[in-house]
Amino acid sequence: MNENLGRREGFRQFLRNIAKRLLHTYFFLSRGMTLGVRGACFDAQGRLFLVRHTYIPGWHLPGGGVERGETSLQALHKEIREEGNLVATSTPQLVHVYFNNRTSNRDHVLFYRLEVAQTAAKVPDREISESGFFPLDALPAGTTPATRRRLAELTGNGAPDHWW
Repeated sequence: MNENLGRREGFRQFLRNIAKRLLHTYFFLSRGMTLGVRGACFDAQGRLFLVRHTYIPGWHLPGGGVERGETSLQALHKEIREEGNLVATSTPQLVHVYFNNRTSNRDHVLFYRLEVAQTAAKVPDREISESGFFPLDALPAGTTPATRRRLAELTGNGAPDHWW
Protein backbone atom coordinates (compact mmCIF):
# COMPACT_ATOMS: atom_id res chain seq x y z
CA MET A 1 0.00 0.00 0.00
CA ASN A 2 2.75 2.50 0.98
CA GLU A 3 4.67 1.58 -2.15
CA ASN A 4 1.68 2.56 -4.32
CA LEU A 5 1.34 5.88 -2.48
CA GLY A 6 5.03 6.54 -3.04
CA ARG A 7 4.73 5.79 -6.74
CA ARG A 8 1.69 8.06 -7.07
CA GLU A 9 3.45 10.92 -5.32
CA GLY A 10 6.53 10.35 -7.48
CA PHE A 11 4.37 10.46 -10.60
CA ARG A 12 2.66 13.66 -9.39
CA GLN A 13 6.08 15.26 -8.83
CA PHE A 14 7.14 14.15 -12.30
CA LEU A 15 4.04 15.82 -13.80
CA ARG A 16 4.66 19.01 -11.79
CA ASN A 17 8.23 19.11 -13.10
CA ILE A 18 7.04 18.72 -16.69
CA ALA A 19 4.41 21.44 -16.23
CA LYS A 20 7.01 23.77 -14.71
CA ARG A 21 9.42 23.12 -17.58
CA LEU A 22 6.67 23.74 -20.18
CA LEU A 23 5.70 27.03 -18.52
CA HIS A 24 9.32 28.17 -18.45
CA THR A 25 9.74 27.25 -22.11
CA TYR A 26 6.59 29.21 -22.97
CA PHE A 27 7.80 32.25 -21.00
CA PHE A 28 11.24 31.97 -22.61
CA LEU A 29 9.70 32.06 -26.09
CA SER A 30 7.07 34.71 -25.34
CA ARG A 31 9.05 37.13 -23.13
CA GLY A 32 12.56 38.51 -23.12
CA MET A 33 12.74 38.75 -19.35
CA THR A 34 10.36 37.71 -16.63
CA LEU A 35 9.50 39.88 -13.67
CA GLY A 36 7.73 38.76 -10.54
CA VAL A 37 6.56 40.20 -7.25
CA ARG A 38 6.49 38.73 -3.75
CA GLY A 39 5.07 40.28 -0.64
CA ALA A 40 5.91 39.94 3.03
CA CYS A 41 2.30 40.47 4.15
CA PHE A 42 1.79 41.16 7.86
CA ASP A 43 -1.55 41.32 9.65
CA ALA A 44 -2.41 43.63 12.58
CA GLN A 45 -0.95 41.05 15.02
CA GLY A 46 2.41 41.06 13.20
CA ARG A 47 1.92 37.58 11.74
CA LEU A 48 3.21 36.74 8.26
CA PHE A 49 0.97 35.31 5.54
CA LEU A 50 2.34 32.27 3.67
CA VAL A 51 0.94 29.98 0.98
CA ARG A 52 1.51 26.40 -0.16
CA HIS A 53 1.04 25.93 -3.89
CA THR A 54 -0.36 22.80 -5.49
CA TYR A 55 2.46 22.60 -8.04
CA ILE A 56 5.65 23.22 -6.01
CA PRO A 57 6.64 22.12 -2.51
CA GLY A 58 7.07 24.39 0.48
CA TRP A 59 5.57 27.48 2.08
CA HIS A 60 6.10 30.69 0.11
CA LEU A 61 5.45 34.39 0.31
CA PRO A 62 2.46 35.24 -1.90
CA GLY A 63 3.25 36.59 -5.33
CA GLY A 64 3.45 35.93 -9.02
CA GLY A 65 4.37 37.32 -12.40
CA VAL A 66 3.94 40.86 -13.64
CA GLU A 67 1.93 40.73 -16.85
CA ARG A 68 2.32 43.01 -19.87
CA GLY A 69 0.55 46.30 -19.33
CA GLU A 70 0.53 45.82 -15.55
CA THR A 71 2.58 47.71 -12.97
CA SER A 72 4.41 45.83 -10.27
CA LEU A 73 2.04 47.23 -7.62
CA GLN A 74 -1.00 46.16 -9.65
CA ALA A 75 0.52 42.68 -9.88
CA LEU A 76 1.23 42.60 -6.15
CA HIS A 77 -2.31 43.63 -5.22
CA LYS A 78 -3.76 41.10 -7.69
CA GLU A 79 -1.60 38.25 -6.39
CA ILE A 80 -2.29 38.84 -2.70
CA ARG A 81 -6.01 39.07 -3.46
CA GLU A 82 -6.00 35.86 -5.53
CA GLU A 83 -3.72 33.86 -3.22
CA GLY A 84 -5.08 34.95 0.14
CA ASN A 85 -8.11 37.24 -0.11
CA LEU A 86 -5.80 39.96 1.19
CA VAL A 87 -6.07 43.73 0.80
CA ALA A 88 -3.28 46.14 1.61
CA THR A 89 -3.79 48.36 4.64
CA SER A 90 -0.47 50.16 4.12
CA THR A 91 1.48 51.37 1.13
CA PRO A 92 3.71 48.50 -0.05
CA GLN A 93 7.39 49.28 0.46
CA LEU A 94 9.88 47.92 -2.05
CA VAL A 95 12.55 46.08 -0.05
CA HIS A 96 14.85 44.87 -2.83
CA VAL A 97 15.10 43.53 -6.38
CA TYR A 98 16.52 40.01 -6.68
CA PHE A 99 17.88 37.95 -9.55
CA ASN A 100 16.16 34.56 -9.47
CA ASN A 101 18.61 32.36 -11.37
CA ARG A 102 17.19 29.22 -9.74
CA THR A 103 14.24 29.47 -12.13
CA SER A 104 15.95 30.82 -15.26
CA ASN A 105 18.77 33.16 -16.21
CA ARG A 106 16.38 36.03 -16.92
CA ASP A 107 13.99 36.18 -13.96
CA HIS A 108 13.84 39.04 -11.45
CA VAL A 109 11.70 39.37 -8.32
CA LEU A 110 10.57 42.61 -6.68
CA PHE A 111 10.18 42.03 -2.94
CA TYR A 112 7.72 44.21 -1.01
CA ARG A 113 6.72 44.56 2.64
CA LEU A 114 3.16 45.57 3.49
CA GLU A 115 0.42 45.36 6.07
CA VAL A 116 -2.73 43.52 5.07
CA ALA A 117 -6.19 42.48 6.15
CA GLN A 118 -7.92 39.30 5.03
CA THR A 119 -11.44 39.83 3.67
CA ALA A 120 -12.38 36.12 3.96
CA ALA A 121 -10.63 32.86 4.73
CA LYS A 122 -8.84 31.48 1.67
CA VAL A 123 -10.46 28.27 0.48
CA PRO A 124 -8.01 25.83 -1.14
CA ASP A 125 -8.22 25.81 -4.94
CA ARG A 126 -6.28 24.55 -7.96
CA GLU A 127 -3.34 26.87 -7.24
CA ILE A 128 -3.24 27.26 -3.44
CA SER A 129 -3.55 24.12 -1.34
CA GLU A 130 -3.11 25.82 2.04
CA SER A 131 -2.44 29.28 3.47
CA GLY A 132 -2.31 31.11 6.76
CA PHE A 133 -0.80 33.71 9.05
CA PHE A 134 2.18 32.67 11.18
CA PRO A 135 4.26 34.36 13.88
CA LEU A 136 7.81 34.94 12.64
CA ASP A 137 9.17 32.72 15.40
CA ALA A 138 6.81 29.85 14.50
CA LEU A 139 6.96 29.46 10.72
CA PRO A 140 5.60 26.17 9.39
CA ALA A 141 7.89 23.26 8.58
CA GLY A 142 8.68 23.39 4.90
CA THR A 143 9.04 27.17 4.71
CA THR A 144 11.36 27.57 1.73
CA PRO A 145 14.98 28.63 2.20
CA ALA A 146 14.40 31.68 -0.04
CA THR A 147 11.48 32.76 2.13
CA ARG A 148 13.57 32.35 5.28
CA ARG A 149 16.44 34.36 3.72
CA ARG A 150 14.10 37.21 2.76
CA LEU A 151 12.66 37.31 6.26
CA ALA A 152 16.13 37.30 7.83
CA GLU A 153 17.09 40.25 5.62
CA LEU A 154 13.84 42.03 6.44
CA THR A 155 14.33 41.68 10.21
CA GLY A 156 18.04 42.55 10.12
CA ASN A 157 19.09 39.00 11.02
CA GLY A 158 20.71 38.26 7.68
CA ALA A 159 23.02 40.01 5.25
CA PRO A 160 21.30 41.44 2.18
CA ASP A 161 21.67 39.31 -0.92
CA HIS A 162 20.96 40.02 -4.58
CA TRP A 163 19.99 36.44 -5.47
CA TRP A 164 16.54 35.07 -4.70
